[in-house]
Amino acid sequence: MEKTATQIEQERLSKHLFRRFHQACQQYGLLADGDKVLIGLSGGKDSLLLTELLGRQARIFVPLIEVTAVHIRVRERNYQSDLTYLESFCREAGVPFVVRDTEIKTPEEAREKDPCFVCAWYRRKALLELAQELGCNKIALGHHRDDILHTLLMNLTFQGSFATMPPLLKLDKMPLAHIRPLCLIDEKDIVRYAELRGYQKQMRLCPFEHASSRTDVRQLFAELEKLNPDIRSSLWNAMQNIKTDYLPKLQ
Repeated sequence: MEKTATQIEQERLSKHLFRRFHQACQQYGLLADGDKVLIGLSGGKDSLLLTELLGRQARIFVPLIEVTAVHIRVRERNYQSDLTYLESFCREAGVPFVVRDTEIKTPEEAREKDPCFVCAWYRRKALLELAQELGCNKIALGHHRDDILHTLLMNLTFQGSFATMPPLLKLDKMPLAHIRPLCLIDEKDIVRYAELRGYQKQMRLCPFEHASSRTDVRQLFAELEKLNPDIRSSLWNAMQNIKTDYLPKLQ
């Protein structure tokens, strides 16, 4: 039977995404023989793709790795994913699936601090604890290239620093590393692949999803892209090629 245009597009995009995933793993040394990788599976399109790609990589056996996907639920945050769907998705990808519940210990934090920061902190803490329990040495996070560039702009704008999330971050206080295998993949490609694959969206979205500094920076990035359609490559190259000798030394 002849393939449809949609099937051809999905296969082509699938190959492109896996190629970029593999390039990132090689270029930044993200995976090695014997790695036990814990995948942070939020239920969004990015973490679903990450699970699919790492599941495929684990079946190749070079390098020889083990992967487990974990979904963290924060009791105080009123949004959720369909656990039945996530479990089925992981089964199809050949990836074990674990659910861990956590809660914000002090209500004052939830009220006084940035809600996204607090939620992310407790989720990350739960991931670290579970990784150690399961004997994992790496935690894979679903940040793509746009996320990394948006974080760069946020730090430049609000923190006065030229910094962002690295593809590989080795932790100082424990034998763990954070890896971001989607770091060379553009969000628009993930959006399209999710449509073609029929990724299921979260049942209930985060109430803070469309009201944050990151949302404002996404809009700024869209305006920059109008000025320069190749803005992603320009900013990415800037991170690779920054020359501190040319920066002014302020007294």
